Amino acid sequence: MDRRAFVAGTVAVLAVTLAAEAQQGGKVWLVGWLRNAPLYAPGMSAGAGALRITLRELGYVEGQNLVFEFRTADSAPDRLSEFATELVRLKVDAIVAIGPPAIRAAKQVSDSLTH
Repeated sequence: MDRRAFVAGTVAVLAVTLAAEAQQGGKVWLVGWLRNAPLYAPGMSAGAGALRITLRELGYVEGQNLVFEFRTADSAPDRLSEFATELVRLKVDAIVAIGPPAIRAAKQVSDSLTH
């Protein structure tokens, strides 16, 4: 699967998840963003931009009813579990994990909470 297809799929899944809950008025949605690579300008990556555009089209506006929490391990994948745990403790509504190391970390934290 190429990167564009993956990003589009991630955006679609998150957008559908949030859209299903959209009728609950007044809620501010908290979305965690987890990645291994450095994030030099938080939220300026192509994936974050696509996600923001799609969510805005669905009525989610950052700073009004949507907040992103960005965590990046700056190419130190051993920190991803720590950051995934932190996002879970913040009670984010969803985690967008970018790349295999971040996806594994998010899955491990999620699995440990359900077992």
